[in-house]
Amino acid sequence: MFPKARDEHKPGKPLVPNGLGVIYVLASVTYLFLLNRPQGMGSSERPPYSPALTLAVCILFGGFMGLFDDWADLRWRYKAFLPLIAALPLAVSREGNPTMATYFWGKVNFGIFFYIVIVPLIVTIVTNTVNQLGGLNGLETICPSIVLTGLMTVSLVNAREQVILLYVPLAVYWILALFNFKGKIFVGNTGSFAIGITLASYAIIANIEQTLVISILPYIINSSLILINALFFKRRARLKMEGNILKADHRRSLVTLIAYYWPVTERKLVSVISLTFVLTTLIAVLVAI
Repeated sequence: MFPKARDEHKPGKPLVPNGLGVIYVLASVTYLFLLNRPQGMGSSERPPYSPALTLAVCILFGGFMGLFDDWADLRWRYKAFLPLIAALPLAVSREGNPTMATYFWGKVNFGIFFYIVIVPLIVTIVTNTVNQLGGLNGLETICPSIVLTGLMTVSLVNAREQVILLYVPLAVYWILALFNFKGKIFVGNTGSFAIGITLASYAIIANIEQTLVISILPYIINSSLILINALFFKRRARLKMEGNILKADHRRSLVTLIAYYWPVTERKLVSVISLTFVLTTLIAVLVAI
């Protein structure tokens, strides 16, 4: 049913079902559409703005973008800017509320710049940085699941009504993370783009952008290393295999940085990186509450 891709970091490079991120997209969007149903028997009235519908549209676009990338193998110059389209419904979702919490100046009203600069930047940066940290079983699923759990925790503590939006998406992605970590499935670009847009979209809808920024610091470090080496030195990050051990002779990404100093198995490497997300997400949650 699903196309298969080679697991490059397993002995024998076995074929594994790829593109299972579509399950996340379909389950999440169906759930969010159900949340958007008319309230009351025979009533067709809805509020002018629906957080559930906004998040569903963003996830659908992320899934479509991932499928398109798998099909057409898009260049990074195009993938970098495609998420800007998802910023349109999010800008509408925060209409009349361009205020955002900052680290040093408290809550700041950014006015029109919140809609035309900040929202597009958050969506583009988060979506692409999530997509760039992959290649090992579990990285594309466990790490964003940890961040999304942190966002949900902040919403629960602060009694934000938007937390209901994450019940099914978070549960489904954690299930996919379990099978992905075991090397049974790949979520593909469909999953990584969809979950990246989910993180950005929910943070904007729930007005917890500061929590998101702190949580994704490992993503930002990874993307910075990759982009500096790719743009200025024309070098790409690569891992070497010696038996079951992953090694690197350079430090061009978060993965190769750790493997350079500490050659380990794939599962241990993924576990170490996941722990960095646990740390940054915990700090983000404590700052928020």
